Amino acid sequence: MRVVFVGTGAIGLPTLRALLGSAHPVVGVVTQPDKPVGRDQRLEAPPVKQELAGSSVPVFQPPRIKDPSAIEEIRNWKPDLIVVMAYGQILPPGVLGAPRLACVNLHASLLPRWRGAAPIQAAIAAGDTRTGITLMHVDEGLDTGDIILEEAIEISNNDTGGTLHDRLAQLAPRALFNALPLLESGKAPRLPQDATKSTYAPKLNRESGRINWSEPAEVIERKVRAFNPWPGAFTEINIPGSGARKLKVFSAAVTNRKGNPGQFVQTDAELVIAAGSDAISLLEVQLEGRKRMSAGEFIRGTRLDRQL
Repeated sequence: MRVVFVGTGAIGLPTLRALLGSAHPVVGVVTQPDKPVGRDQRLEAPPVKQELAGSSVPVFQPPRIKDPSAIEEIRNWKPDLIVVMAYGQILPPGVLGAPRLACVNLHASLLPRWRGAAPIQAAIAAGDTRTGITLMHVDEGLDTGDIILEEAIEISNNDTGGTLHDRLAQLAPRALFNALPLLESGKAPRLPQDATKSTYAPKLNRESGRINWSEPAEVIERKVRAFNPWPGAFTEINIPGSGARKLKVFSAAVTNRKGNPGQFVQTDAELVIAAGSDAISLLEVQLEGRKRMSAGEFIRGTRLDRQL
């Protein structure tokens, strides 16, 4: 089969590599345009484009995939199959109808739970015990297409957004290659999603990581893990003589100590902040303008007010 891969994020790289090493020629790759990053706004290629550096595979980066010229470019590759993973734009009907066999998407949740842009973080933050990869037929909705198959894994109590991302990235090729014979024969299932069971995981931004200390400690701890490494959990603390400073929180644990939400209840051997119920012991942190360090190192080098 002639395959076109459509994707942007690093989660799709194992699938792209598997396709490149298979008997199915990858005749083109579509990814997002290079974007400015950092203080100097240097242009950086998306991970999928970086992966193909030095390769002869054509890379196409349309600003808007629904533009007629973009649709024509993709159709000119004459794909049998389009495989999508973490692309970042909704595919228009002209692209959905381009492949001879199917246009399929690998989504990092067990649909219809956690449709949307941030299913990995949403699953951890909600306390889900399992997630997985769903391979589905793409339609014009947001992750609403008929399901071909699903591959499930357990979410551990230590999983972060980063570790679960990497595990799901490795699971995705298995899901796709289990379905390739079915797709090639035209016998891939079409199992409609139950829309009444759908949940939505919206796109995250930096402010999404702000800790709300009125929430229960167990909820905060899950969010700290879910938002590591992106967008990163944080709070603001008052440093005598310096005022409010941003404190990133990389890991934390629930403890049963009490206090008013947002109040330091211990700042000697441990760094503990009261939550809506119980409290959070911060384990690894980074104060704005300083390096990442353990809570013990932070306590030894910082004078704190009792309240955030």
